[in-house]
Amino acid sequence: MKNSVPIRRPFAFRLDMHSGVPLYRQLIDQVQGAIAMQVLVPGDQLPTVRQVAVDLEINPNTVMRAYREMEIRGIVDTQQGTGTFVSQQKIERDAIERSRGLEQLVEEFAAKAGASGFNLEELMMALRDRCDEGKQGRAVKPKGDRR
Repeated sequence: MKNSVPIRRPFAFRLDMHSGVPLYRQLIDQVQGAIAMQVLVPGDQLPTVRQVAVDLEINPNTVMRAYREMEIRGIVDTQQGTGTFVSQQKIERDAIERSRGLEQLVEEFAAKAGASGFNLEELMMALRDRCDEGKQGRAVKPKGDRR
């Protein structure tokens, strides 16, 4: 019997220019989210700084800032001349720190969504859909990408 292995597509960023969240922060959050949903796994290569800047039509320094911060945090490893890769090391946090971080994320997410007019049911449905996308190995495409 054949095992069904999900097809993994290349990871791509997308930005919300109207969110009020700094662009470099959005890039970091998307990489962390993709790692959490196993869209990105240790050893996966991220797009080059230049490629992200061109695709998203943003300053390469913004992308460089995000990549540098992720490297400092141990999320990615940059190998000169080769590229930037998802780190092999698992970043361990204690249960209390993890719980506080999740609580803060949920509060921020719910507040922002509520201010945008979304109710709890819509949020839950969107989260389930996003989770399903991650399980199927779909890439997050940049805004306006028609591929």
